[in-house]
Amino acid sequence: MPAQQKKLLFCIAGVLSFACALGTAAAVGTQLWVRGSILCTTGALLVNASGPELHKFIGEIQYGLFRGQRVRQCGLGGRPLQFSFFPDLLRIIPASIHVSVILFCTVLIVFALVGAGFFLFNAFGSPYETLHGPVGLYLWSFISCSCGCLIMILFSSEVKIHHLSEKIANFKEGTFTFKTHSEQFANSFWTILVCSLVHFLNALLIRFAGFEFPFSKSKDSGTITGAVDLMY
Repeated sequence: MPAQQKKLLFCIAGVLSFACALGTAAAVGTQLWVRGSILCTTGALLVNASGPELHKFIGEIQYGLFRGQRVRQCGLGGRPLQFSFFPDLLRIIPASIHVSVILFCTVLIVFALVGAGFFLFNAFGSPYETLHGPVGLYLWSFISCSCGCLIMILFSSEVKIHHLSEKIANFKEGTFTFKTHSEQFANSFWTILVCSLVHFLNALLIRFAGFEFPFSKSKDSGTITGAVDLMY
């Protein structure tokens, strides 16, 4: 591939990596990871609510990695309540998983910036055959993509397996019991998915630029090595 086309591919990959770093940083600071509704089962059972009456006992909840908000609906109108994970909810949430998600988000941001820097360096500078060259570009892309996948897996398990929304909804509720009515992942969660796909795309761009994968060896080199061994 001509040098100009390689520079163009590296520039595109660098810009995409930088955009992913900014997108991940913005996603970490928002509370748009999960959005759903919670049902006040105690209030609904007291009045035997059904059909349209049930909507009077369905509140809303949304949260991110650090804070969130829920609207408490128990038949007398909604009451919004703000909450934060640190330090309020550490006693009821799976803290190790939650901290791991934040840690991998930080690693994703760092390596996305590192990858963007090396992509642009290879586009406008003289690439080396060490970590500055194709091997390093594959490495940064692989680490970033892996971190994005781990973030989604860990956070999904925290929400679905450990029933995070119900634990938040029932925090400091002595009389009423809340149950998750519906929940779905929001924009910030899907931003991580897009970033993971972008880093996988960057690895393909390196391959399209004409660089072999770092662990592959050409048949010619093996043949030459074998011939040299036979000479001695």
